[in-house]
Amino acid sequence: MHWLDYLTVFGVTLLAALTVVGIYSFGVRLYAVSLDEDTGTPARTRPALAKAGAFACFALSGAAVLYGIYLIVPALHG
Repeated sequence: MHWLDYLTVFGVTLLAALTVVGIYSFGVRLYAVSLDEDTGTPARTRPALAKAGAFACFALSGAAVLYGIYLIVPALHG
């Protein structure tokens, strides 16, 4: 058995999971910044850039999840 290979897979998996969760949570935070704290409606004084950044983070994390599924399912790439 090649135990170093298992350790490598564990490390890459942990890093990828932390990255995807971090990007998604950053998107949630950016989206929360773009809302008014009192009413929960879109704030007029907050920049629209925060909402655009939130949607970009959501798209990036979704793309990473879809790429992971693509790598796992052999029928998709082989």
